[in-house]
Formats: sequence, C-alpha cells, structure tokens
Amino acid sequence: MRVCLAVAALGVAVWMAVLAHTSEAARPAARDLRALQGVNFVGSCTFSHMAMDDPIVYPRQPGASHDHSFVGNTTTNAFSTVRSLRAGSSTCKRDGETAAYWMPTLLLNGQMVAPAGATIYYRRKTLAPLHAFPAGLKLIAGDRHATSAQGLQITYWNCGAASSVPASTDVPTCPNTRGQGLRLHVNFPSCWDGKHLDSADHQSHMAYALRGACPESHPIGLPAISLIYRYPITGGSGVTLSSGGRFSAHADFFNAWRQGTLVSLVNGCLNALRHCGRDS
Repeated sequence: MRVCLAVAALGVAVWMAVLAHTSEAARPAARDLRALQGVNFVGSCTFSHMAMDDPIVYPRQPGASHDHSFVGNTTTNAFSTVRSLRAGSSTCKRDGETAAYWMPTLLLNGQMVAPAGATIYYRRKTLAPLHAFPAGLKLIAGDRHATSAQGLQITYWNCGAASSVPASTDVPTCPNTRGQGLRLHVNFPSCWDGKHLDSADHQSHMAYALRGACPESHPIGLPAISLIYRYPITGGSGVTLSSGGRFSAHADFFNAWRQGTLVSLVNGCLNALRHCGRDS
C-alpha cells in the first residue's frame, strides 16, 4: 500500500513540476492542423562519441549495450543523470541544449561510421498547446529488435535535401554529391501519460498523436522530436546497424535541457505557432 501511495505521489509531483515550469502565456489552441505546418524550432549538433552504453535501457551497466553514437551532451554514459548531464558540455549550437541523444552506430561493411552531425526538429503535433518535457524524461522511439521494415511514420532512410531520393524503409544508395549523403530519421512520440518519466519497456509512458490530438491514456502534449543523423557515406548494401541488420533503427532522448531555455522555446515558438527554425 505504501509503495502504491509513493508511486502516486511521485506521479503528482512530476506533473506539478511540469505545470510549474510551463508558462500560461502565449498558448493559443490551433484552429486546425494547417496552423501547425512549419511550427518548430530546430537544433544542430555535431557528433560527440561512441560507446557501448545506454543510460535508459542499461543504467549503471557500462558496456552492456550494443554500440551507440551520441550527439548533444558530451558526458553521456551508463551513469548519466539529469544533474551530471546539465553539468556537462554539449555539441549542440544552442546554449542550454544539454540533453542527450543517441542512435545505434552505423556500420559500413562492418566498420563503424560516425555521423557527420545531427539535425533535431522540435514540432507541435496537437491542436491543444504543449507543455515542456519534464526534467529527466526518457524516450525511446523505434524498435531495436525489428527484423523487417518499421513504419515510415516512425523511422526511415533518405538522402540529403538536395536529392530526389524518396524516404525508404531500407537503406538507399545516395548520389555521391555534397549535401546528398545518407540520412537516418527517427520520429518520437509526443503524448505523455503525465505520471512516469520512464516505463518498464521505456515506451509505454508515451504515445503518438493522431489527427492533432493525444489519446485519453496519454493526455499531455509535449514537443515532437524528429532526430536526423547525417552520414558521410552514400549508403548501399553494405550498411547495417549495431543493433542488428538494416531495419532496427531506433533513437533515445534523455531530457536534461536547462529547463528555462526549453520552456522559453516551447512557449515562444511552438505554443505561439511560430516557425523559429534553426538554433533560434
């Protein structure tokens, strides 16, 4: 009984913390889905490091994971906490973006390839206004066990913006031209249950928005992250992921933003229905 009460109290405390950090100003509801087009802010981060660590799936177990390529926070490891991450530096351009992001390491003919960098879109997917991520929220998108294609709405491969190669569930061969190299995209869910910073499977505390609304089970709208890794290769049949095969793409996010910066961006860009763009 005491355990149940403690869990409930923790959920309430987490939710109250979210409310305390989210201003009520500049938070209009959108009229329709068209009003959400182009509403975003965007981060730019360079590659930080590789490690067989995963502070979400294997906390305090260094070397227990398949290899990951990390961007953003430079200190991310198996022992990372909100406090340690906020005390660390970041490869992202925007001050205060001390969150941690990672994907399985890409292999080309068995050799590790570091991403050239990452672009991170924060978008609004709901007509109702959003809350900022609570400190310490942990997200995983995609299926690391997948052996066949996942849905394009969750993850896909393509080539640079200058290329005409369409989004694909399998690895394409990109033009060998500057700006058209291989890209891997992972889209995170943006509806939270309002209670848990993590869950046993690291996914069930979150859900995807549908037609501009969150489900009743996950009623709290948060920013929708699209994490894009850019690689200095053209792709092709020699590409696999450290998590196994070509279809196991997934990504992790550990929220350790400096909360004031994050709240300002959520309210000043997403809740104000503005296109703030890159590193604004």
